[in-house]
Amino acid sequence: MGGVFIRAVELILKGNREVLFIASTSLRFALTSTVLATVCALPLGLFLSLSPFKGKKLIIVLMNSLMALPTVVIGLLVYSFISKNAPFGNLGLLFSPGAIIIGQLLLAFPIIASLIYSALSNRDPSLPETLDTLGIWGIRKYFIIIMEAKTAVLSALLSGFGRVIGEVGVSMMLGGNIRWYTRTITTTIALETSKGNFELALALGIILIVISLSINFLLHVGFRDA
Repeated sequence: MGGVFIRAVELILKGNREVLFIASTSLRFALTSTVLATVCALPLGLFLSLSPFKGKKLIIVLMNSLMALPTVVIGLLVYSFISKNAPFGNLGLLFSPGAIIIGQLLLAFPIIASLIYSALSNRDPSLPETLDTLGIWGIRKYFIIIMEAKTAVLSALLSGFGRVIGEVGVSMMLGGNIRWYTRTITTTIALETSKGNFELALALGIILIVISLSINFLLHVGFRDA
């Protein structure tokens, strides 16, 4: 086992082409889906935290419930819309990077939206009225409110990123695990382990652990005094 670990580390240190490609592909998919999810989730979280309306509690409960939705369920849902005979089958998204990003977006969205809502709900309740009194309106007002809770908001984004970088169901079902195209860290680990290629699987596992530890460090240490 020690020899396998050493060879796995060597693959990383020597910059093995396939290892770097798979790691960069996973990061690209995860970053893109997280950014897109944030673009959708931030306005929703802000709206829910500022606006009382009928049905608000139902939306919040729904978002909280979707946070625990299994990745394979999301993969199946998206698959049913983009497969060959599905409504959007003519777009050719199945087994493409776009399909993975869509699936990961749906996976990250409820997490980011729910955590942003919680973060903004814990603000000083008098802040919106104070800004109105000062004549601060529109985008500038919302920007100030978000910045007041920037630490928690950034933590929400990292939580969403952490969720998608380590998922396997969506990537496997929607990307097809195609070499040099849609293969990600998690799908490659699953495949190479079944084939007995432990060096490549372990090398990617080390990279995933480093990414996960980095996210955890930023969540618990990096933003503590932000």
